[in-house]
Amino acid sequence: MPQSLSKVYVHYVFSTKYRKPTISESIRKELQKYIIGTFANNGAYVYEVYANPDHVHILCALPRMITIANLIAKVKAASSKWIKQKGVSEFSWQGGYGAFSVSSSALKIVENYIRNQKEHHKQASFKEEYKNFLKEYKVDYDERYVWD
Repeated sequence: MPQSLSKVYVHYVFSTKYRKPTISESIRKELQKYIIGTFANNGAYVYEVYANPDHVHILCALPRMITIANLIAKVKAASSKWIKQKGVSEFSWQGGYGAFSVSSSALKIVENYIRNQKEHHKQASFKEEYKNFLKEYKVDYDERYVWD
């Protein structure tokens, strides 16, 4: 086989430092566009993104030539700098992130889930949501190191 081909869908979740609600509604849509652009500049197609006041969800196809860690590091660094330039001087993202695989048959389900974040979080906190992802994906974790 002369080519290397892949299509890996990933649902990323990461929060603001200490889950502070520092993403205001006034910059949310512009931040989402900026995040989409940063992913695109790194060869990733974003299917859906939603920036909550204290965390973000992103569904994308992982580019073949970059690791999850490198991609998220680039996106977090660029978007953090952008948010600070918008006047949120005390902004930073948490140190870690969640990256969860998504099958092609579940793309629409995850897109809808991300699109409906505002409604979803009327019933569940980010901590509850994130712990549910960890449980659903059978991710072992130490609670002392999940939250920063």
